[in-house]
Amino acid sequence: MPLFRPLLCILLTTIALTSYAQADDVTVIPTTAGEISPDWLPSARNVKIELAPEAPPLPDTPITTSPTIDVVASQPESQPPLPLNLSTEIESASGGVASDNKAEFVPPVEPVEEVNAEPPPVWTPREETPVELANETDVISDSLWSRIRNGFAMQALDSVLISKHEQWYSSRPDYIKRMTDRARRYLYFITTEVEKRGMPSEIALLPMIESAFNPGAMSTTRASGIWQFMPATGKSFGLKQNFWYDDRRDVVGATNGALDYLQKLYRMFGDWQLALAAYNWGEGSVQRAQARNRKQGLPTDYPSLAMPAETRNYVPKLLAIKNIIANPENFGLVLSNIANEPYFSAVSTPQHIDVKLAAQLADISMEEFSALNPEHNRPVILQGKNNVILLPVNKTETFRANLENYDKPLVSWQSYQPKRGERLDQLAPRFGLSLANLKSVNGLSARGNISTGQTLLVPLNGEENDIDFDAFNMHIAPLDVRVSALKHTVRKGDTYATIARRYHVNAAQLKKLNKSAKLKIGRPITIALAATARKNWGHRYVSHRHAGRYAATSKHKGRGYTSSKKTSRSYATKSHSRKIVKASSRKRLLARR
Repeated sequence: MPLFRPLLCILLTTIALTSYAQADDVTVIPTTAGEISPDWLPSARNVKIELAPEAPPLPDTPITTSPTIDVVASQPESQPPLPLNLSTEIESASGGVASDNKAEFVPPVEPVEEVNAEPPPVWTPREETPVELANETDVISDSLWSRIRNGFAMQALDSVLISKHEQWYSSRPDYIKRMTDRARRYLYFITTEVEKRGMPSEIALLPMIESAFNPGAMSTTRASGIWQFMPATGKSFGLKQNFWYDDRRDVVGATNGALDYLQKLYRMFGDWQLALAAYNWGEGSVQRAQARNRKQGLPTDYPSLAMPAETRNYVPKLLAIKNIIANPENFGLVLSNIANEPYFSAVSTPQHIDVKLAAQLADISMEEFSALNPEHNRPVILQGKNNVILLPVNKTETFRANLENYDKPLVSWQSYQPKRGERLDQLAPRFGLSLANLKSVNGLSARGNISTGQTLLVPLNGEENDIDFDAFNMHIAPLDVRVSALKHTVRKGDTYATIARRYHVNAAQLKKLNKSAKLKIGRPITIALAATARKNWGHRYVSHRHAGRYAATSKHKGRGYTSSKKTSRSYATKSHSRKIVKASSRKRLLARR
């Protein structure tokens, strides 16, 4: 009996251990090479339990997963299951031979992060999908396009017009190429200024829909430059326009003015879509459209406003350009590369200098020079304008060196004061110019041939040029034909003299134009009248002098017809005289009878 009890205990212990090893609720998890079990696991610290010899060897038996796996159930739902070929990878890594420890009983542990443990990302192409080479614009890491894409921040717009404009642009790859080729000169500077102000980088693409980055663009409404400033709007942002230059075409000045204006509009409306609509349509028009919607209980956002077709398409057109720049390959386009570095720099001009000579000293073509300095209207650059010209970065030192070594006159033009009534076709040959060139250089009408007494710019005929160009023709440029006058609102400290200096007009003429009225703060005064207050009625252009004779009625306005009602004072006087003559003739005729 005493001998039987120890034998019985040994037998019961062996049965218990065998049952534990074969229990269904225990999962055998193979450990990867080099894996160390955590210290807090009681059964994983140097505990090895050998199975009975009759147990099948591990390599010949595939590892199967029990239908009730507590380990998997205890894992987070977001964790993906292990790959099915994990056991094969582990076996091959160990040489295909089971270790001395046939199997280890490891409690549930957190899965070790493996390279192949995560499912393939959604952007990874499938095996049957051929992998396309990256686009040229994506290969170049320092391209300005990548920088612009990273700054996109405008709100999306649900509009069918966007896809319409995407189709229009994508079907014209030549147009896109010309536009982006022109943009390479200005886009780095514009993008930098946009980023400085914390504006969405879509704003840097706005000249694409305004002017296609053509600095000499002029619309039918007299808007000019890559930002298409109207004359009056340009003046309100300090962009001067006169005989010599038009700052609306100045790349640096117009960009700063446009961004100032857009920031003002964004502060006013609190929304970039409305700000862009106001840039195109006018802030007052957008405010009135919003007021109408409020009165009717309608929303006042961009899609809800009633606006002209041009403004309705304005924001969708910009967003279409944005989508094309973001993914040109989706539209079958390849963008011209634009380096993420400055294209131009400013160089001082200590004296007046010919435009042609400046281009020669910089060793660049006239086309390149005019593209960077399009604001100059005449063949002479005035030193007093802003004292700088823009040149490609790699040509600035060339210009400075050549200018320092140039020992000839920098200006080959002079001023000439013709007599009033002098014939221009007789004047031009005296200075070696054709009549067309004389008119072009001085901005004269192609039809006129009689001098009005305006000071002209003519070639220098071997004489010493000591003319101060600032002394003549510094008046403002003719106004928009639709504007009757340019006005200035009087501010505190304004005088006729200070206002005249600001607008480059004569103080005496300014007083005469305003009948020497006393200046009062907040009251507008007239700076200049339009050269010819023409009104476009169909194809008929009528001067201000005779506009009264052709006053169109509301019925026929804009169709080129004239009203039967004559409003001219002189005509009314003549008509009254005819009536008196007719009445007298009738009386005499009755008297004879």
